[in-house]
Amino acid sequence: MPDYKKFPLPEINDNTRPFWEATSKGELRMQKCTDCGYIRYPINPVCTKCLSSNTEWVKLSGKGSVWSALVYHHVFNPAFADDVPYNVSMIQLDEGPRMFSNVVGCAPDAVKVGDAVEVTFDKVSDEITIPRFKPAK
Repeated sequence: MPDYKKFPLPEINDNTRPFWEATSKGELRMQKCTDCGYIRYPINPVCTKCLSSNTEWVKLSGKGSVWSALVYHHVFNPAFADDVPYNVSMIQLDEGPRMFSNVVGCAPDAVKVGDAVEVTFDKVSDEITIPRFKPAK
């Protein structure tokens, strides 16, 4: 594992623990409302569609497409200086939720809206494995 210097790392708490435990196993899991079936992200104690607190964690396919993308050329945080330029993309997951991440494995400016992607996992600490995306094969 590389010496990861980008902070702050995500906080693990009772609400987020199932997500981070899944990513450490190479799985993308999100909350699904057991009342209305809505799959939600970000993690929330209640369903943002029906306000139910009944939920289960479901494994997602990790497949989706780029919904939006931009490339950072300016260093806003010194910890990211070696990464510039890099992309920040909103990924539309096949199951419905959208999440911000990076598309890796290609030039930052090669990422286009509509590109098919699949999840990959970047272990950055003993507790945190960040889901990123790569071009789908």
